[in-house]
Amino acid sequence: MAKIFCVANQKGGVGKTTTCVNLAAALQQAGQRTLLIDLDPQGNATMGSGIDKRALKSSVYHLLVGLTALAGVRVTSPTGGYDVLPANRDLAGAEVELVNLEQREKRLRNALAAFMDDYDFILIDCPPSLSMLTLNGLCCATGVIIPMQCEYYALEGLSDLVNTIKKVHANLNQDLKIIGLLRVMFDPRVTLQQQVSAQLESHFGDKVFRAIVPRNVRLAEAPSHGMPGVIFDKSSKGAQAYMAFAQEMIERAKLF
Repeated sequence: MAKIFCVANQKGGVGKTTTCVNLAAALQQAGQRTLLIDLDPQGNATMGSGIDKRALKSSVYHLLVGLTALAGVRVTSPTGGYDVLPANRDLAGAEVELVNLEQREKRLRNALAAFMDDYDFILIDCPPSLSMLTLNGLCCATGVIIPMQCEYYALEGLSDLVNTIKKVHANLNQDLKIIGLLRVMFDPRVTLQQQVSAQLESHFGDKVFRAIVPRNVRLAEAPSHGMPGVIFDKSSKGAQAYMAFAQEMIERAKLF
């Protein structure tokens, strides 16, 4: 039975897609059957997995509005080896169309139900907003992984996200919980980042992952090659951090 994790943060540019793509590839390399769901109309996780979003015949949009079953959307990343439910600009239209559909917040959950035994991990890359797409992700997830930079504004946004997760837990998905906070784009030379990191550990305790992803050029270069960073340059510090994070996720998943 698959464990489903949303990678979410209402703040943009915090490494959600980079985390999704590299965690999916690292889990696959660790022998875990992995599915990555791209719920962002920008389709960056799709492109970062080596899949051309412009050439898609069907996408996660068709799945959500009921035009295609999951098997007709699923493709395998040619560079990462994990399965992907890809996205493109069509997905932006789902926001409007879902409003009038039955069980609109649970369309993704219902679509995944018959395929839960196919995977060990299902990762969902959510858009940087509390939209109907994000709600679909949160409603079917076991838990939320929050990537965040160790900066002041990130702390401000974190409190909003925690409140959102509490509301979804209370009203739509009682299984939903915060799995952990992942510190990304970390530069130990910056005093403020060290201070924010210490505050996170003090306030959230073991909810903060031990793995810390440094600011890393090779991770930033990898998407232009349509490859996860852990495949593009295994020896880079960023790739090694995501491999360590994957092992930590495998450990934590046993608790759920």
